[in-house]
Amino acid sequence: MILSIIFDIWLLSKLIAILLPVIAIIDILRRDLLGINRLIWILLVVFIPFVGSIIYFYDRFTYKAKF
Repeated sequence: MILSIIFDIWLLSKLIAILLPVIAIIDILRRDLLGINRLIWILLVVFIPFVGSIIYFYDRFTYKAKF
């Protein structure tokens, strides 16, 4: 029982760790950014996938809240 729950949590965390950077890269490509900004965000998400994605989405939502 406990091993099943641990496995489910592990599987969910792996799924999030894979999907979050993919969604971030798709959002970066669809967003209207200057070329160098787009390149920097993509490199950040590619080389530091999970943390880079979280930073990107945090920055995106705080930027939206300002305007």
